[in-house]
Amino acid sequence: MATMSVKEIKASIQSEMTEFEGRFKESMKSKAPLLDKITHYIIKRKGKQMRPMFVFLTAKLCGQVNDSTYTAASLIELLHTATLVHDDVVDDAHLRRGFFSINALWKNKVAVLVGDFLLSRGLLMSVERNEFTLLKIVSNAVQEMSEGELLQMEKTRKLNITESIYFEIIRQKTASLIAACCSSGAHSVDASAEDQEKMRAFGENVGIAFQIKDDLFDYNSSNIIGKPTGIDIKEKKMTLPLIHSLQKASDKDRKWIINTVKNHNTNKKKVAKVIEYVTQSGGIDYAHKKMLEYRNAAIEILHSFESNEARLSLESLVNYTIERKK
Repeated sequence: MATMSVKEIKASIQSEMTEFEGRFKESMKSKAPLLDKITHYIIKRKGKQMRPMFVFLTAKLCGQVNDSTYTAASLIELLHTATLVHDDVVDDAHLRRGFFSINALWKNKVAVLVGDFLLSRGLLMSVERNEFTLLKIVSNAVQEMSEGELLQMEKTRKLNITESIYFEIIRQKTASLIAACCSSGAHSVDASAEDQEKMRAFGENVGIAFQIKDDLFDYNSSNIIGKPTGIDIKEKKMTLPLIHSLQKASDKDRKWIINTVKNHNTNKKKVAKVIEYVTQSGGIDYAHKKMLEYRNAAIEILHSFESNEARLSLESLVNYTIERKK
């Protein structure tokens, strides 16, 4: 099956996405002029909006989109945006999707408060509409994301991440939010508890495949510079290709790799040697194989539902996550 672009996938839920954008903008309004200015800046620089797409497509797969579905999509996007704003502060990042981050333009204190404001808007919206189950689903994801981030920080210090810890980190950090999109989409249309759980598991599998794809980008040859980027190694991130190669490495090679990642991660020549080692020892092939396993698990869950336009679009969205170029 040919992979559709995000634009083509969005076409099947175009009216829902347009309606959602208006509601989302409304949900961010504030009486404070500075906040309004910043939230306007955030809205203008929105990304692909894949998370709301997962909410609407899952709702359509399981039933009819309704007010509750729009609340779920807005809640997810508010909390997701809040975590991105806070992440940029934590990482001291000055760019987000090629634009200046909030902390770069308005400083850290303002960025932290904006993140807090977005979180509180999501909480209030849920409470005002009596959407307590939705609030529980999404708050659980935010807790998981925070725990995953802290677990990664703790393990990065020692560089002693095993494969099972790696999968636990990415399940929490990345997959938990996509799982929340899918289970909240199913919940919003009163799907059965069994179908809600199926869609949660579907989202988790997609999220893990998505993160492994991100890991592989660090080893892809870039057309611009003609060699892999090594950004993850520079940031001492232990990704699946590297973890697999370390597991297979001799003591001597393992010490050399860990020493390079720990102490020479900005030395381009030394990082390039590690990347070459990971490639030759099968780390990339192994990660690619694992990514396909999670993708296939997601598709298998999807195929337990009746075929319709939403299922076709969700399948395309899964394929897009592992075939995307950035």
